[in-house]
Amino acid sequence: MKRPILLLLLLFIQAKIFAQSDSLVLRDVTPDNTAPAGMAELIIPSGNSLLAGFMYRANGSQKHPTMLLLHGLPGNERNLDIAQFVRSKGWNVLYFDYRGSWGSQGTFSFKNCVDDVINVVEFCKKYQDSLKIDTSRIVLFGHSMGAWVCIKALEQLPTVKKGFALSTWNIGTYYNSISPKTGRNLFMLNTTLEDLYNSVDQNKVYFNLLNDNFESFRGKHIFMIDEHKFNSQLAETIKKPNPSTFEYLVWQTDHSFTNKRVALMKRLVEFLNR
Repeated sequence: MKRPILLLLLLFIQAKIFAQSDSLVLRDVTPDNTAPAGMAELIIPSGNSLLAGFMYRANGSQKHPTMLLLHGLPGNERNLDIAQFVRSKGWNVLYFDYRGSWGSQGTFSFKNCVDDVINVVEFCKKYQDSLKIDTSRIVLFGHSMGAWVCIKALEQLPTVKKGFALSTWNIGTYYNSISPKTGRNLFMLNTTLEDLYNSVDQNKVYFNLLNDNFESFRGKHIFMIDEHKFNSQLAETIKKPNPSTFEYLVWQTDHSFTNKRVALMKRLVEFLNR
């Protein structure tokens, strides 16, 4: 009798340790015969331009909660591994390239990026039936510059109640740490650092998140994670009107969270499903 009990106890302990570790259990999703998971190419109007985008559609014919994926500058890190994982958990994930970037029409600017997000949310509402989007559960996820865009857009989107900001680049505070005179030509954005920074110089108040009061964030759920402590003051500023629904963590990792992908996915999905 003792051996089966010991075996069961050992299995229980191993399962407990595994559950608490940074591991993911992935299983292939059984396709819904009438509405299997897939990918839809999207052309999204923004201003007088068209944005290139696509959506990872979740499995099933019902409307799904939807996460908008906002990339950084210039957008080499797209976090599509996260997108695939989130989709496997029953969420649509919509990715797009801002105006002027990576083949999208128009002019790239930091301000236009914010407006693009607002226009994409409107697009989601307009096509919620055909794209199976639950518009009451749209969430923004932004990385680096995309996290700045996420926060700025959330201030103007009263119906979007959640945002996940990963390694926020507060443009108005830190943009001058990279010299615009480097001559780096951001051909994928059809612009240069110097042109981008000129717009910041003309309106530093707007581009520095520390100048925002975040009263519009009352009742919204915001999660920030950084790989440094430079945003601690920003985190406190966002937390003030919203202490019960704001979370902030600092992890030992790099800007792309290379050694924290599993932990990041787990934290994100927990946040999405609250």
